[in-house]
Amino acid sequence: MKFLFLCTGNSCRSILSEVLFNSRAPEGWVAYSAGSKPSGQVHPLTIQTLQNLGLSTEGLSSKTIDACEQYQPDVVITVCDAAAQEACPLYLGGAIKAHWGLSDPSHLDLPEQEKLQAFLSTVEHINKRLDALFALDTHHMSRPQLIAEINQISHL
Repeated sequence: MKFLFLCTGNSCRSILSEVLFNSRAPEGWVAYSAGSKPSGQVHPLTIQTLQNLGLSTEGLSSKTIDACEQYQPDVVITVCDAAAQEACPLYLGGAIKAHWGLSDPSHLDLPEQEKLQAFLSTVEHINKRLDALFALDTHHMSRPQLIAEINQISHL
């Protein structure tokens, strides 16, 4: 199963989601990430957070949605924060779509240590959702059931 995590800048939340997903995914599952208006670079605290967790950051880059079309994702999850009035990217393919909104820790005006803590809180939030996703018995679910379950995870 192929997942695409989308946000605006593709420098923080979607990158964290991609790496955390791929570090824990069941066999045959893979994630990618992209942005509607990619920043062009992965946020330095995203890199530092992932490295502090012992996760590889090799090959990470800020990409456009167009760059990910080739992967033909089965599931597209937007992670932009509607509460912050961010415009979530629209994905028009036939994939299952869900919104797992996350606050963007990279935009917080805090001292670096507090900002790093905000990045770790975001990681915890993503991992809680991934726990629920990976616990689903997707082989025995209909498409409508899978859509409902993936969307329900956004409330965690």
